[in-house]
Amino acid sequence: MNDLKLRLGQNQGVILAIVVFFLMFTLYIANHPAGLTVPVVTTAANKAVLLALVAMAQTLPVLTGGLDLSVGMVFIMTNCLASSMVSGDPLQIAIGTAVVLLAGALAGLVNGVIVVYGRLQPIITTLATGAVYYGIALLLRPVPGGDVDEELADFMTYTVFEVVPTSLVVLLAAVLIIWLPFRNSVVGRGCYAVGSAEGAAYMTGVAIGRSKMAAYTLAGLLAGLAGLMLTFVTFSGEASAPIGGTYTLNSIAAVVIGGTSLYGGAGGAIGSIFGAFILRTIDDLLFVFDLPPLWQPLFQGVVLLVAVSLGAARVFQIRNRLELFK
Repeated sequence: MNDLKLRLGQNQGVILAIVVFFLMFTLYIANHPAGLTVPVVTTAANKAVLLALVAMAQTLPVLTGGLDLSVGMVFIMTNCLASSMVSGDPLQIAIGTAVVLLAGALAGLVNGVIVVYGRLQPIITTLATGAVYYGIALLLRPVPGGDVDEELADFMTYTVFEVVPTSLVVLLAAVLIIWLPFRNSVVGRGCYAVGSAEGAAYMTGVAIGRSKMAAYTLAGLLAGLAGLMLTFVTFSGEASAPIGGTYTLNSIAAVVIGGTSLYGGAGGAIGSIFGAFILRTIDDLLFVFDLPPLWQPLFQGVVLLVAVSLGAARVFQIRNRLELFK
């Protein structure tokens, strides 16, 4: 009983995000003219998964107490790269896909190296590197366009067995292959320790530098995967600073809504995924209720404010940080 209470207490942010998402999505489906159909769910999934992957990327540096302002630009850069490389015969497509993911991971590794060995604040470092990655995107794709294998793009944006959206399968694979092994690894636990109390983590022998570099590298990899998926959705690449900035800010909002503390050391990617789903469902609700699109920032702000307030209320109720784990 005590163990269940402990788990519920530690994951109340995630649970709340899941409940809110399902309530909002149910409201959306109930008011959609087509109802709960495969095309409706697939379209919603394709939009939500892009932000969910970027939000997962943002979660990893946040757990260490940092903030990655370059995830949106890595997302855009890899989109532009994929629009130039993911086409041709199967071997060329496989090589192109690997290069895109590798480019994302390399961008994240550069962030980690500068943060760890340059000893610069993550927010300043990633603001600067984000500008560099956007410059690379412009070099790769001065004007919107590109080419991508149409059969692969159709498959990645439609369904598996004509039931489950392929994008959700990709997201699940990212969770199972990247997030869960990282979360349960020594390095992953080190990220939580660094975010909770870096000084104490250092004194207990946690490899702080290795943990931070792993977090930023995997963040770049996930942002690269999101950029690849964007290419499949749009069939092109575009070096758009507004899109990159919007995804960066929304990824931070999704992290907060999902119950991850911006101070680090608490939370996880699952909550961030549902936080991203909530933000995307707001767009869908505006559509089905025929409300002005300009109201979107208002609703997103209200949801974010409520999420932050609930998290802060819990902090104000405790007298000692150890009570968080009771």
